[in-house]
Formats: sequence, structure tokens, C-alpha cells
Amino acid sequence: MRLKRYFIFILPLLFLLILLLSLCTPVRKAVESPSLPSPPPSEARLRRDIVQYALQLRGTPYRYAGKEPTTGFDCSGFTSYVLRQFGIEVSPASALQAREGKAVPLSRVQPGDIIVFGKNLRNIQHVAMVVENRPEGIIVVHSTTTRGVVSENISASSYWKPLILEGRNVIGPR
Repeated sequence: MRLKRYFIFILPLLFLLILLLSLCTPVRKAVESPSLPSPPPSEARLRRDIVQYALQLRGTPYRYAGKEPTTGFDCSGFTSYVLRQFGIEVSPASALQAREGKAVPLSRVQPGDIIVFGKNLRNIQHVAMVVENRPEGIIVVHSTTTRGVVSENISASSYWKPLILEGRNVIGPR
């Protein structure tokens, strides 16, 4: 009987002691170090940011060999300028962009990928940046000679569709 009273008295005290000790444990405050770089954004987020930036340049006029928004863009000047703003270096020449990165089947192109146009891979005529790959077609943003920087569905275009050669992933692992 005496042992039973002992447990009835000791157990609540033991419980109270454990509770008090847990409350007294110092809490360590997380301190951010300004010298540590923030983690890089995910590839999907990077692709979205690149496309959003490119779309903001719609309405910029066409300029032969143009590489800046203040003076205008040609097609490859546009794609190289946009990608450069995100630390991705590609040539400002469409024939060279057609060989950069990694070839991607058109069914798998992603936002930020480059679409290459021409009669064949030896005769590159144009490049554009993928905005979205939908069941209805591939939406791109590009600088055209007649309209400047625009976005459109190239899969539904009687002009662009026959000239599509391939997609190039210049953003992901190369």
C-alpha cells in the first residue's frame, strides 16, 4: 500500500518536472547569414520567369541585327538578349543557336526552349522562344520582320508551320 501512495505522489511530480524542463530549454533563433547565397530557383520557375520577361518585350520593333530593346531586335538577337538577362549565354546568330543546347522533339518542348525554322538544318531562317506547348499547338514569342516582337501559335500558322525544324533546350542541363 505504501508503494502505491509513493507512485501516486511521485508520478505527477515527475510529470511536472519533465514539463518544466521542456519549457526551460532554450530556443535557438535561426539567423540568416547575408553571405550565404539563396538557393537557385527551380528550372520550371526559371523557365516561367524567362517567358514572362520575353512577353513583356512584345511590341518592340524589328531591327536587322538588333540586340537591344531600345533599338529593336532581329529574331536571334531577341532570344539571346532575353536568355542573357537570366545568365544563359547563347549566340546572337540563329544558325549558331540552332546548334546550341540539346535537340528536343517538338512534342516535348517547354517554355524557354528555342524553336528553329528553315528549309533544312543547313539553311536556318529564324528562331523563336516557346511560351507554351498546348494540345492546340506551340505558342512562341519572337521578333518578326513585319510585326516586331509578337506571340502566336506557330502550329496553326500556314507560314511558320512548314518551316519548323526542331526545338532546342538551351536552359536545362546541356
